[in-house]
Amino acid sequence: MSERNGDGQPANPAYNSRDRTVREIDELIGLCKGMVADGTVNVDEARFLQGWLESNRESRSAWPCSVLYPRIQSMLEDGKLQDEEERELLGLLVQVTGGNPQALDAHSLTSTLPLSRPIPDVSIPSNAFCFTGKFLYGTRKKCEEAVLLRGGKILENITEDLNYLVIGLVGSRDWVHSTFGRKIEKAVGYRDKGIPIAIVAEEHFIHALK
Repeated sequence: MSERNGDGQPANPAYNSRDRTVREIDELIGLCKGMVADGTVNVDEARFLQGWLESNRESRSAWPCSVLYPRIQSMLEDGKLQDEEERELLGLLVQVTGGNPQALDAHSLTSTLPLSRPIPDVSIPSNAFCFTGKFLYGTRKKCEEAVLLRGGKILENITEDLNYLVIGLVGSRDWVHSTFGRKIEKAVGYRDKGIPIAIVAEEHFIHALK
């Protein structure tokens, strides 16, 4: 049995930190659900969300805060929220809540995806990456630039030289019926033949960028 403190809570600091982060992420998802309920988002809501993220520093390195926080910071850099930024933020918050709504994470949205198990370590330098789907991190070009800046390589198609296929979590529930599902199927075919192609979710690619 784990040690308990005077309040009857686990005394392990790491455990307490993880538990607190989980609670804060749940709270964030709830806030996002409320903001998108009316189909709009305004600058006051964006500032509130920015303040929440700044107050919950421990969670800022956790998914999806690690993606959401810098995007909101960039949008509010001039203290305003342009029409295009409002639409982008609304779309981002809908994506964060999963659209149904559920939290967007590699466990809830990709349970039917043929991800590599166990989850492999993602190492960027000298390795070749291919991207498919839509990404919370940004455009596919932005994802590719992040790889190139860290010494990795980009492949436009699935070949035997590929090391990682990264699947964007946005809309991944429908991967079987989508055009980007073709890349996944091809990667699975290679993998089944013993070619060491790792298929990973966006979340794990984001962790490799840190």
